[in-house]
Amino acid sequence: MEKFLIWTFTFSWIIQAGVGILYKYDLEMIGRFLMIPLMYIPLIGVLVSGNKLAGMGWKPEIKSNIKYILIAWFSPAILIFIGVVLYFLFFPSHFDLSGEYMVEIAGPKVLEQLKEKGLTYGKYIIVSIINCLTYAPLFNMFVAVGEEAGWRGYLYPKLKEKYGKIQGWLYGGIIWSIWHWPIIWFIGYEYGKDYVGFPVVGMLLFCIFTTTSGIICDWLYERTHCIWVPSIIHGAINASATVTLAVCITNVGSKRLLGPGPMGLISVIPFVLFSIVIIIQEKKKEKNSLKNE
Repeated sequence: MEKFLIWTFTFSWIIQAGVGILYKYDLEMIGRFLMIPLMYIPLIGVLVSGNKLAGMGWKPEIKSNIKYILIAWFSPAILIFIGVVLYFLFFPSHFDLSGEYMVEIAGPKVLEQLKEKGLTYGKYIIVSIINCLTYAPLFNMFVAVGEEAGWRGYLYPKLKEKYGKIQGWLYGGIIWSIWHWPIIWFIGYEYGKDYVGFPVVGMLLFCIFTTTSGIICDWLYERTHCIWVPSIIHGAINASATVTLAVCITNVGSKRLLGPGPMGLISVIPFVLFSIVIIIQEKKKEKNSLKNE
C-alpha cells in the first residue's frame, strides 16, 4: 500500500504542478486537457507498485447489478440538485441564467455561438441537465475508472482490511482529498482563490466531499464487485457538478466554499446524509453478525 501511495502521489503531484504552471501562463485549455490523464495515475500507481488489476470486477454484470447501476447513474443528479436548491435558498441573488459563467470560461463570443445554434442560455442549461441524466455518466465512466481502480479497487480494500470498514472509509476519503490538494492550491480547483483562508480552508473542506462521496462509491462497489459501477457514479458526479456553477454568478468570493457545487459546505449536505445512512446500515449489519456468531 505504501508503494502505491508513493508512486501515485509522486506522479500526480508532478502533473498537478505542471497544470499550475500552465494556468499561471494563461494556458488554461492545455491545463484542463492535462487533468484528464491525471485521473489515470491511481490505476498506473497500482501497476507500478507491483500490484495487479485482476479481480477488481472488470466484466460488466449489468443484469445482476441493474439496481445499483441505476443508483450510480441518477443519484448524483438528485443529490446535487438538492444541494443546489439548499444553496440558492440561502443565496437567491446568486442564481444566474445570463451566461456569465460560460463567458468567463469560454470567452465573450460563446453566447453568440449558442444563438447561432438556436439556443438561449436557458435552453443550453436544460440540454446540459439532459446530458447529465443520459449519456454523460457512461462517457465520463471511462475516465473516472482510472481513479476508481486505484481508490476503490485497490486502496479502500487495503484500508478496510487494516483499520476496519468505517475507519478505512474515513482514511480513504482524506487520502483522496490530499491527492487533490496541489491543484486546489495552484489553480483554485473547485473553490477559486478568492476566499478567506486560501488554500487551507478549501483543502480541508474538500475532505468532507471526498470522504462522503468515497463512502457512496465504495458502498456501490461492495455490492456489485464491479469497478465500472463506482466509475459510473464518479462520472455522473463530475458531469452534474459543472452545471451547478453554470447557473451561479461568478463573483461570490468566500461563499464558493458553501456551494453551489457539491464540494461546498451547504451543497454537500445531501452527500453527508446519504453516507450517514450507509454507515448506520453497516453498523447494524455488524451488530447482527456479532449476534449470530
